[in-house]
Amino acid sequence: MMDHNISHIMGLRQGQAVETSVDKRPRKCASQKKLVEDMGATTMEQKSLWPGVMVLLLLQGGSAYKLVCYFTNWSQDRQEPGKFTPENVDPFLCSHLIYSFASIENNKVIIKDKSEVMLYQTINSLKTKNPKLKILLSIGGYLFGSKGFHPMVDSSTSRLEFVNSVILFLRNHNFDGLDVSWIYPDQKENTHFTLLIHELAEAFQKDFTTSTKERLLLTAGVSAGRQMIDNSYQVEKLAKDLDFINLLSFDFHGSWEKPLITGHNSPLSKGWQDRGPSSYYNVEYAVGYWIHKGMPSEKVVMGIPTYGHSFTLASAETTVGAPASGPGAAGPITESSGFLAYYEICQFLKGAKITRLQDQQVPYTVKGNQWVGYDDVESMETKVRFLKNLNLGGAMIWSIDMDDFTGKSCNQGPYPLVQAVKRNLGSL
Repeated sequence: MMDHNISHIMGLRQGQAVETSVDKRPRKCASQKKLVEDMGATTMEQKSLWPGVMVLLLLQGGSAYKLVCYFTNWSQDRQEPGKFTPENVDPFLCSHLIYSFASIENNKVIIKDKSEVMLYQTINSLKTKNPKLKILLSIGGYLFGSKGFHPMVDSSTSRLEFVNSVILFLRNHNFDGLDVSWIYPDQKENTHFTLLIHELAEAFQKDFTTSTKERLLLTAGVSAGRQMIDNSYQVEKLAKDLDFINLLSFDFHGSWEKPLITGHNSPLSKGWQDRGPSSYYNVEYAVGYWIHKGMPSEKVVMGIPTYGHSFTLASAETTVGAPASGPGAAGPITESSGFLAYYEICQFLKGAKITRLQDQQVPYTVKGNQWVGYDDVESMETKVRFLKNLNLGGAMIWSIDMDDFTGKSCNQGPYPLVQAVKRNLGSL
């Protein structure tokens, strides 16, 4: 599993002549009990784990769901129709917007480009149209990596300087909170990560007592990989300090894997062929494992991608697990091999064959030697039903700038994927 923070998706363009088939292998029905069973626990462990998870799930929930939408500062540099600016944002689409990413330098939040100051003003002016909208700033990201948080996290003095800088920065630019996207702390760094989150939470509470504004929100973008969860996070401590986590439940498979075979970007459930560690690479398992480790279900905001991962097939075989020779061809807008934005996938679908995986509950498409695993409106709806059944905090979208935000590429109206999530979540 590769953990990175570029995300895309795919869906069916209306009116296209598309050959569609269904993978009819038996689907293993999702259930709450299956969450624990698929954690690989022994029978005795399952018996002891399940009552606790059930109690947690039954005690939580009942409030409005969150629809947390990331958008990126590099999407404005794409060519049309992928160029995305704050003017493209519907202020009533999401409950929370997260602008990605800011950086750290000399223990302070920094603005690398002066034009971002004006951009922050434009973004936060959306709240004049929808006062209920919360807008957070995300710090870190995949390219920033773990090294970017050093040496800031290494001492209490430097962390305090950073925390004070964060509060000043967020208040000055009218943000409602901070999202920490540390991708990812290793086993030696998880104590520093935990301390950073705790000190931010304490400082935000102290600031609230002296401010006329609402308390700043504190969230974190976190891994969906079991080994990373074990190594990177002191979950029970984080649960006390974070308002919620944004679970990066995608990038489970891609062209970085060895041996190189096709696999879906964000399967909801494990596939019939998944054995051993590969049975962990799905949304259902990741959600269950975070809850098992101590994160309240109401604080788990489940990530859903608006992009797909692509492969170049190495033979005539086209199923999941087929041999591949490399990443799929780059899209005309995102220009990166191995993935396609939803608005690019819609264009790809003309003349393509679509197969819906009944076990993993997601589609993939094949045209020529190109294979793309993606989410569409139907799989979005399925994932929302899943998260509602588990009383999760809501859904996170990575990212709204890779949905068909103009409505011109897929003939499904603006933001077809995000709208499908919102429609099925209900009250925000």
